[in-house]
Amino acid sequence: MGEYEHNLDDKNRLIIPSKFRCALGEKFVITRGLENCLFVYSLTEWDNITKKLKTLPFTKKDSRLFTRFFLSGATVCELDKQGRVNIQANLVKYANLVHDCVIIGVNDRLEIWNKDDWNNFFNESSEQFANIAENLFEGDINAL
Repeated sequence: MGEYEHNLDDKNRLIIPSKFRCALGEKFVITRGLENCLFVYSLTEWDNITKKLKTLPFTKKDSRLFTRFFLSGATVCELDKQGRVNIQANLVKYANLVHDCVIIGVNDRLEIWNKDDWNNFFNESSEQFANIAENLFEGDINAL
């Protein structure tokens, strides 16, 4: 968990906050996420995700579309000695990463956002947060 700001350099390298490095391990996976961000998974979490995807019925069009979208962008990455990851150009383009980025910890993954996109998403979503919480937790957020 947490929110950090770092800059993407001209070689598409981004510092991963030290807090997250241990949890990711030596190698990890970056892929297209939802809402035009990138998802970053440890290899263990990635294995869990792919196992779930294998259970989806290939006869369903939504299953095929989502699996193609999600897996075709996936790449195994590792950090350099400075704690940076080199993000593939197709993923940089997908997430509109230009310079200022936000890296957030979200349960089983990291998300990498264009800073402006993250701020817009956060501001728009924060207005709905109370309603979302009520719907997800049936009015009792203390049930967690």
